[in-house]
Amino acid sequence: MRIEQNKIAFAYFRLSREEAQKSESSSITNQRMIVNKYCEQNGINLVREFVDDGYSGGNFDRPGFQEMMRELNKGLANTVITKDLSRLGRDMRESSYYAEQFFPEHGVRYIAIADNFDSEDENVMAPFQFAMNEVYLRDGSRKVKDVLKTKRQDGLYCACPPYGYKKADRNKNQLVPDEMTAPVVKRIFDAAAKGDSSRKIAQDLNNDGVIPPLKYRVLYRDEFSVEGAARASDLWNYTTVKRILKNEVYLGHTLLGKTKKASVKSKKKVAIPPDRWAVTENTHEALVSEEIFQKAHDNMGKGTRSFQQYEHIRKSIFSGVAYCALCGHALCSCGTVYKGERNKYWYLSCINKRKDITNPCEGTRIKYADLISLVTEDLNSLISLSDEEIDSIVKRVMEDENSDKALRERKARREKLQGRLVVIDKIIPKLYVDNAEGRLDDDRLSSMVDDLQKESVAIKGELSELSEETVQTSKSDNYKMFFELTKQYSHIEKLDRDTLLTFIDRIEVGPKILPEGKKRATHNSSPFEQSIRIFYKFVGEMEDIKQPF
Repeated sequence: MRIEQNKIAFAYFRLSREEAQKSESSSITNQRMIVNKYCEQNGINLVREFVDDGYSGGNFDRPGFQEMMRELNKGLANTVITKDLSRLGRDMRESSYYAEQFFPEHGVRYIAIADNFDSEDENVMAPFQFAMNEVYLRDGSRKVKDVLKTKRQDGLYCACPPYGYKKADRNKNQLVPDEMTAPVVKRIFDAAAKGDSSRKIAQDLNNDGVIPPLKYRVLYRDEFSVEGAARASDLWNYTTVKRILKNEVYLGHTLLGKTKKASVKSKKKVAIPPDRWAVTENTHEALVSEEIFQKAHDNMGKGTRSFQQYEHIRKSIFSGVAYCALCGHALCSCGTVYKGERNKYWYLSCINKRKDITNPCEGTRIKYADLISLVTEDLNSLISLSDEEIDSIVKRVMEDENSDKALRERKARREKLQGRLVVIDKIIPKLYVDNAEGRLDDDRLSSMVDDLQKESVAIKGELSELSEETVQTSKSDNYKMFFELTKQYSHIEKLDRDTLLTFIDRIEVGPKILPEGKKRATHNSSPFEQSIRIFYKFVGEMEDIKQPF
């Protein structure tokens, strides 16, 4: 089979964890065999494979899929092939968007072999196929939940073993003490029972070089991605200690169902009230006695003040969004009561500033209310833009794009090649007509058609190499998508987390720049400058904001 140079394809394979456990036919090996055979039969040049093994089709936040999209953006292929539509995804809305809108609009042909789906054809049954895949997703989710519920009712441990335990060799649903970490858990409870604070316990563990839970999992137990492993701290903190002290699993009880997924398509987990937890007593060996557990629990929190009235502030909407511009660490919520005052002022502060950690940052912080106000004001300024102002911005971005000399040259070359293809497509039929009417002999016809076909193949190959601009979403297109979001709002009165995540990817807060001669800023209206960089969805940073307070 002759390989056509214009058909350069990526193959995408996906298998969910549930499907793997069931040993279903849609294995990665089976998918690869089907796609390879299809490419051989149809003269498609398959240049690379992308695999997500053990990932649900409920969302598209998968490493293999995201890597494929980045490579498509580079113009390295013009075709994507999967075994069937469900391998692309089972979310009806997003799967349909990629298959029927995104890929065609960006010059990428999408083929789902088993479903006879080709984005270049009229796919009448596609809506029903996407809908059935979502039904399968929801039904599969329900079945998994039913199995887990049954296991929980039987007292079987069907989650990642907590720190201090491991799963038994012969029964993966049974917890047994981990000889490396069980002594650490006992040490924590003994220290807390004697009156040590969670912070002191954490400092003592760090001083002795004890590996904290997540780092231990990375090193000795579970497989993590490079990004996941990077998040594992080398140090204990008081919240980790508190989490251990509160966990009744160390009394020998099984507690499951503390959280659940927000929805079948979401990775986010939400807390379940304690009265709805699945609790089964005396299912495994206890690491601490009831007496020690209760003493530790009673001493926890002594000497600290309760600020429950500020809970709505302490749960910052900027979690995972606001970062220190100096070191890149996340900003966390913290409170300060100034001398001589009763009011508590809330800040977002760099967690890497503490002196008890290695290589601390010089730190930055910002008043929580000030950041809320600044971001709200900036968003409202974008929402309030008129259609004329938006068109002017997009036009200016397009002009910037088109001003690139190399881009103009590539565009002109593509247009010339495409024009030549049109001419070739007209010449070849005319040659056959001339041959039929006796104006062109057979040998001459064969030679001329062969030359034209070779030229056509070469042109299509060059066009494929120049296709980056047709595949890649342009900057102006990204601006259009962003302003489509802003049009869904008229005005933001109170900024909440959902609205924040709709528009913003990241916020970087720089240190305060004080007037000459001033050593430190206070909570009062002292003048200073602070760099706040806002990175929006699709478009990134629009401008550097220097905001005086």
